[in-house]
Amino acid sequence: MRPRHLLLGILVTLIWGSNFSVIEVGLRALDPFVLTTLRFVFTALPLIFFVRRPEGVPLLATAAYGVLFGAGLWGVVNIAMAHGMSPGLSSLVLQFAAFMTVLLSAVVFREPVKAPQVIGMVFAVAGLATVIHAAPGSASTPGTALILLAALNWSLCNLLVKRFRPADMLAFVVWTSAFAVPALVLLTLLAKGSGPFTALAANMTWAAAGSVLFQAYVTTIFGYAIWNHLMKTYPASAVAPLSLLVPVSGIATSWLAFGERFPPAIWVGVVLILLGIAVLVLAPRLRPTTA
Repeated sequence: MRPRHLLLGILVTLIWGSNFSVIEVGLRALDPFVLTTLRFVFTALPLIFFVRRPEGVPLLATAAYGVLFGAGLWGVVNIAMAHGMSPGLSSLVLQFAAFMTVLLSAVVFREPVKAPQVIGMVFAVAGLATVIHAAPGSASTPGTALILLAALNWSLCNLLVKRFRPADMLAFVVWTSAFAVPALVLLTLLAKGSGPFTALAANMTWAAAGSVLFQAYVTTIFGYAIWNHLMKTYPASAVAPLSLLVPVSGIATSWLAFGERFPPAIWVGVVLILLGIAVLVLAPRLRPTTA
């Protein structure tokens, strides 16, 4: 991976880590379904009036990505957080999408997974498991299962990007977000009726509005436009593991924003994650020298 793209990937994962604390701020005022719906409303509007539908991507694939990404990923994450999953722990469990993406890409696209990448992933998995085991805060079995479901949906989104390789990634993010909105509205109506929407005006606060706008324009438009570009350009085994930096950023942001304190085992896990990522990033660069 080119150094510029590597730095952009790291920047995006740092933003995504902070996003879980931003979601927590929004959930203090808004229903999780409404918060997710508003995120994608503002991701699509007003840009959808200024960008064309992404060329080369079938309408059905665009709609499928939107439903999986909006309702299947972030709708499910917000539901889990509303039922007790902490921001830090949610950001941790969601990163199993990195390994799901690598394995699914190896099966579907025959992308090779080489020995140094396996070693790096072993270190990262060990670190992730250490952090999850030692992480404070509530983590119910249903909540953990929901986050794992969201991780699977994220990996499926990554595969759709690799399959169709949208040329205009901004247009792809905007138009898929437009398809996410009806799915989220329908999900809300089925689960809770129209109550969350009718209470929106009364519950909206400045902090919640800031949470929505950050999620829409920084996390989604900026973050996923870059991430999807990297995902279509490089093998999944080179890109997906970068998302393991998300829990490192999530832990730091949760500590700064909410004063969460973490036991020493957490930092041992963080070191293992960083070591695994270092092996994954540096191994391709060291291979020609060794040869």
